[in-house]
Amino acid sequence: MRALRADQWNPRMGRRRRYGAIFRYATIVSTALGLLVLVVLITDVVRRGAGEIDLHFLTSFPSRFPVKAGLRTALLGTFWMIAMTALISFPIGVGSAIYLEEYAPESRLKRFIQINIANLAGVPSVVYGLLGLGLFVRNLALGRSILAGSLTMSLLILPIIIVASREALRAVPVSLREGALALGASRWQMVRRTVLPAALPGVLTGTILALARAIGETAPLITIGALTYIAFDPNGPMDLFTVLPIQIFNWVSLPQREFASLAAGGIVVLLVVLLLANLAAVVLRNRFERRG
Repeated sequence: MRALRADQWNPRMGRRRRYGAIFRYATIVSTALGLLVLVVLITDVVRRGAGEIDLHFLTSFPSRFPVKAGLRTALLGTFWMIAMTALISFPIGVGSAIYLEEYAPESRLKRFIQINIANLAGVPSVVYGLLGLGLFVRNLALGRSILAGSLTMSLLILPIIIVASREALRAVPVSLREGALALGASRWQMVRRTVLPAALPGVLTGTILALARAIGETAPLITIGALTYIAFDPNGPMDLFTVLPIQIFNWVSLPQREFASLAAGGIVVLLVVLLLANLAAVVLRNRFERRG
């Protein structure tokens, strides 16, 4: 007697397979459309802006004349802000993750903190801008400085760093912790010499990706009053500053067509910076994984 297929003796099984196939092809088409739109946009930006990128464009100050305008101030301001944001957010984020994962006992307070960290990761960035404007710019009288911008961006990416670091710490096998404690190490020695080195690839990857998000954010910096036109190099944390997204926004808003081409060139530079940041995350992760 010939055996029946599952969809012959159970009509619902055949219907589910058809629905599954339809959903699968729908997701493939959606992904392909999204990638196609992304490729078209990137191609158009590169076509319009690649010709603007040269040494003069990267080393010249902004100007109201398109021929003389450049990205120097925005590039320096971006590097200053990202460096200070990393110095502020990395130790606080990783320290908070270590405390929550290795030291904090299970309690309502810990669950409350975890829920709020997860919620803060989804808060719109402009809300952090309003918080930075009220707290750092006005109450602490830091003004529209690099320090105020870095503190604001640190608030933005801290939840991401904490969540990524906790996941990396949680992925370390329990046997490594037990082995270190069995050899007589204290809890801090176990964390510092065993757990943290093993979790470092994931921690660095999460941190770099969070910083990459900070590079492309505009709303918080506009809210705190980062300027669109600065014709001098920032030399310290209390100097005024601008960044690449704000400079691009300023050029796009100008009526001359030449500034639109400059904005496309700025977008290409910003994309290169973001790609380099993501590449650094991949390289660091692979290097530390091989070393481990």
